[in-house]
Amino acid sequence: MKLILAPMEGVVDFKMRQLLTDIGGFDLCVTEFVRVVDQKLPRRVFMRYCPELHNDGYTRAGTPVRIQLLGQHPQYLAENAVKAVSLGSHGIDLNFGCPAKTVNKSKGGAVLLKEPEQIYRIVKAVRDAVDDEHIVTAKIRLGFDDCSNSEEIFDAVVQAKANGIAIHARTKRDGYRPPAYWDKIAPLVAKNEDIQIVANGEIWNLDDANNARQQSHCSNIMLGRGALAMPDLAAWIKASDANEHHTKLTWYDILYHIVHSSMHDDELMSKRYFANRTKQWLGYLKRNYEQAHNLFDDIRTLHDKDEVLAVLKRHAEGANS
Repeated sequence: MKLILAPMEGVVDFKMRQLLTDIGGFDLCVTEFVRVVDQKLPRRVFMRYCPELHNDGYTRAGTPVRIQLLGQHPQYLAENAVKAVSLGSHGIDLNFGCPAKTVNKSKGGAVLLKEPEQIYRIVKAVRDAVDDEHIVTAKIRLGFDDCSNSEEIFDAVVQAKANGIAIHARTKRDGYRPPAYWDKIAPLVAKNEDIQIVANGEIWNLDDANNARQQSHCSNIMLGRGALAMPDLAAWIKASDANEHHTKLTWYDILYHIVHSSMHDDELMSKRYFANRTKQWLGYLKRNYEQAHNLFDDIRTLHDKDEVLAVLKRHAEGANS
């Protein structure tokens, strides 16, 4: 079983990847998408999206990171894929699942689910351009408005010789609304045993992880929002599979990881970054930690990273007393 940290645009950036892989359980991270339009991007762009390239493409904890590209032009995507792996990306992932209107209007992301032939051309161009030693994967949904062409989409990726495919078990129309239709992945798994298939969507706890694997017939899963709501979810799943005991993170543990994550200690980021990212994360943590509500209320009006950090430390002292 492989556990992969999902590429969540505007959420799972370098700092969050570092924090979550420090906690453990993940076998791979995929970056937020790098938008490719009509040129080969300069080195600095890849370094900005994937600072792990300075560490041979690994997080601080040693988890490999794969750069995700999004676009519609096969040749430009292929050129940027070659550049990314030359810089140290552990393979290339291609985004055909982003439902954002701004992305879809420019013919990127999930809108390409309407055009399986274009998906085939993109994946094939990237696969042909990148040396065989580098893995090429794609992230898709079950369809755009419905699941009627899910097999055609899946076949396009397979026939283009991708090494793997992550399937978000919802359509673009579904967005992120529950439920996820894990059972609709199973017929695709049955069609092909040569490609690594990853189930994604609505996995919030251990039961969800087990149900997703059982219904989808996938041994591999991708965690997104669930990993933010329960930061040790990947470690818990891994321990369960190994029949080992897992001690869940306490609220103090969560605060300790936030304080020591270095999310607040980056001169390249604005002083508002830490405050905004912490509030965003607390929105997910509220699902499992009642104390997150009080902490959010205490920092809701704060924007300066030092002020927010002081409140976090005060809450941590209270949680550890």
